[in-house]
Amino acid sequence: MTTHLVPAPRKAARADLLERQLRRYDRRNTGAVRSLAMRHQRIADLALSFPALLFALAVPRPGLDAARALKRVIDGCELSEVAAAAELPMWLRKLPPEAFAHPLPRLPDGELFRRQIGNHLPRSPKLAHAWLQVVAEVGALAHEQAAVWIARELIRQPEGVKRERLRRVSLWIWFSVQTATFAHALMDRCWTPEMGFESALAAADDWRTMIDLHVNLDSQPIADMWLQPGRVGGYDFHPLSSIAAIADEANAMRNCVRTYGYNLAHNRWRLWSIRLDGARIATLKIGTGYGDPLPNIIELKGAGNTAAPREVWWAARRWLNMHDLSQIDMARRNAGTVPLDRAVWLSLWRPYWLAKRRIPEWLPLSPSRGALNTL
Repeated sequence: MTTHLVPAPRKAARADLLERQLRRYDRRNTGAVRSLAMRHQRIADLALSFPALLFALAVPRPGLDAARALKRVIDGCELSEVAAAAELPMWLRKLPPEAFAHPLPRLPDGELFRRQIGNHLPRSPKLAHAWLQVVAEVGALAHEQAAVWIARELIRQPEGVKRERLRRVSLWIWFSVQTATFAHALMDRCWTPEMGFESALAAADDWRTMIDLHVNLDSQPIADMWLQPGRVGGYDFHPLSSIAAIADEANAMRNCVRTYGYNLAHNRWRLWSIRLDGARIATLKIGTGYGDPLPNIIELKGAGNTAAPREVWWAARRWLNMHDLSQIDMARRNAGTVPLDRAVWLSLWRPYWLAKRRIPEWLPLSPSRGALNTL
């Protein structure tokens, strides 16, 4: 019988290649990966054939039975069988060692996802880790289609994807297809896979602004608008006392009054719409300022935040001074003392909690200004 020996130079070359591959793993985990690789040649070979699998077995996530998968490696089983035992998607096989620095979470692995993700893998090892973390996060927060989308966006423009805003964008994406929910009803624009990240973030920001308005102001109109509706010089002064009225004004006048929920709730401002023959002319913000404790015109702007005409200012001043300003209670409430609307909060997020079967720490059961501000 003839024995076929592997030439020494080939062995040395493979050993050198293996060593270089092991050094590419995150230095915090190199010891664990190397220690596992030394246990058996077939395990070591994973560094070349399936870097993610070697890492997942060396640095397993909690609850993973790595021993079961390792036995299959040593027994010479197919990589697909080993990966299944390790609960690891086969598409990770194409990622370099640099992609892995933390125990791998459960990752998207649907049939459609597997077909699409190969088109959006990172070419640069330096991007691989961030890419994998973001894909995993968006997949968990939203769904697999969103994970493919964010993978594409990271490849297109790595610096343009704001990781600190992924929760907001992912939540907005998830509710974009939940058409029967209250949160969906607050959207001006819904997510589509064709969107770029910048457009998606802008739409998610607009959505979050409407959420802020709703949880700061309850369903009842503001009872005390300080002033009374009236007409001066042909201009009508209409109170923006409800969420619907404020949202309509923001849309019609292309301004940011929807962002004023906190200040309205804390008795700092009141908003009025100035109209001429039924047409919106300007938006008026009343409050205190410039050391004057009595109601003042804080801001008066036309559509798109343009300067209001002089005659509108004159009418606004005359209308304001028709009131007994000394009798108006404008006492501000201390910052953060007005509670958020719990019923609105629960109505917004209950579908998400039920679908995900958990209540995330960042989206708690009790309404929280901290959670709202960081969303």
